[in-house]
Amino acid sequence: MAVMVVEDDRQPRQKRGVLAGKTLNAANLEALGATRLAELLMDISKGNAAAQRQLRLALAGRSGAGATALAVTKQLVRIGQAKTWLDWQKIKPLLAELEVQRRAILDAVAPADPAEAFELLWRLVGCAEGVLARSDDGSGRLSEAFRAAVRDLGPLAQRAKVEPDALANRVFQTLAGDEHGVWNELVPILAPRLGPAGLLIVRDAVQAWQAESVATSPGGKRQVIGWSSSGPIHADEVQARHRKRTASVILQQIADALGDVDGFIEQFDASARTTPTVAAAIARRLLGAGRLPEAWAALERVDAQHREQASIEWERARVDVLEALGRSDEAQAFRWDRFATTLDATHLRAFLRKLPDFDDVEAEQRAMAHALAFEDVHRSLEFLAAWPDLRRASELVLDRTKALNGDLYELLSPAAEALESRYPLAATLLRRAMIGFTLGAGRSSRYKHAARHLHDCRDTAARVEDFGAVPDHSAYERALRAAHGRKVGFWQEVDKLG
Repeated sequence: MAVMVVEDDRQPRQKRGVLAGKTLNAANLEALGATRLAELLMDISKGNAAAQRQLRLALAGRSGAGATALAVTKQLVRIGQAKTWLDWQKIKPLLAELEVQRRAILDAVAPADPAEAFELLWRLVGCAEGVLARSDDGSGRLSEAFRAAVRDLGPLAQRAKVEPDALANRVFQTLAGDEHGVWNELVPILAPRLGPAGLLIVRDAVQAWQAESVATSPGGKRQVIGWSSSGPIHADEVQARHRKRTASVILQQIADALGDVDGFIEQFDASARTTPTVAAAIARRLLGAGRLPEAWAALERVDAQHREQASIEWERARVDVLEALGRSDEAQAFRWDRFATTLDATHLRAFLRKLPDFDDVEAEQRAMAHALAFEDVHRSLEFLAAWPDLRRASELVLDRTKALNGDLYELLSPAAEALESRYPLAATLLRRAMIGFTLGAGRSSRYKHAARHLHDCRDTAARVEDFGAVPDHSAYERALRAAHGRKVGFWQEVDKLG
């Protein structure tokens, strides 16, 4: 018996060893040997310009950080000087190329020469102006790639020990010429290296720039770039407004970096301070500085009309200030009021945490009952599914099926997935709502998703114990074919799923 056990155990281990040897990982590839790997890399890189450039960078790295820096510089010059329009098909390879260069800077150059790496990375981000001007960056992926590189500048500036005064002047010049917003977090990112002295240099330069008048066209003639109901729109007016907004944001960031609460507040006029978002931002900073009465006054400047559409930031700031002032009962009353009005789970969780033991259980049940009866069925479903209270979410779907908007797939689809295990009928009704909207509105772009929903309904049907007044799946599908049998594209997608 012992021998049989050993033999039976040995065979699976052998099999596992063979399979492990075929797994694609660094150790197994290394076992192929340098010659075979070189052959494979040459074969794989044929026709792949990005892969070839990455290999050349690796080869340059053998000669030291200087060679890598030179190779990166050449590639950044090429990217910066290119004129070709970048459509959506060309954006993906460019993103890969930018990442290759960023990694070469951080991994190959920075360890040996952080100052050179800092310069190269700054140059990489500097390519953004030309790249974004010749592309349709609707997805924002290119902009985010450049912003990610900006975030890497902070640690590099510290390692390179960049001179704060020179850095401050460079920061100002860059921000003043930033047309696409990729540098807009530069001040907080470099604040540790700039220090108070450098931040003050940037502040003074920005304030002077903000006060300058924008030059008109040569000859004094103002350039008209559009028309509005009140007359012509002049280029210098648009530029002046842009400069004012940009300067204000930079000065807010500098004030935050310096811990200058009053400097932050000064960037907003009296009218702006009555808006919920601005009031909340001001109150947060005053609260952090221990200036509680002023924080409360900042929140109270928001009038009744604006409070009806107040941002969640204003609501949360109000609660935190009330708590800091020792007005806990008012804070609790406000939390419940906002939950009852909006079904905001953050307010409810905070409300429940403040209650004594056992009282929170009763209060939660009261809150769930309120959510179930909430006027907006979609907000109710979103809340109950996320809390989660799936029993009540199912009850909501069964009772108010006709009120569901099948166009809201971003809500209904995850809710159906959450419900299907324990409440398959509710999940089915959500999916039927999405199918009904897609076919009724003729949204051919969603046929594939609707077909998947129908397939899920088929799979779930066997677990529905009682359809009640709702047609079972067979009857539902027959009715669907009768009503939408001519939508061939949809049924082809259904047939693909089997």
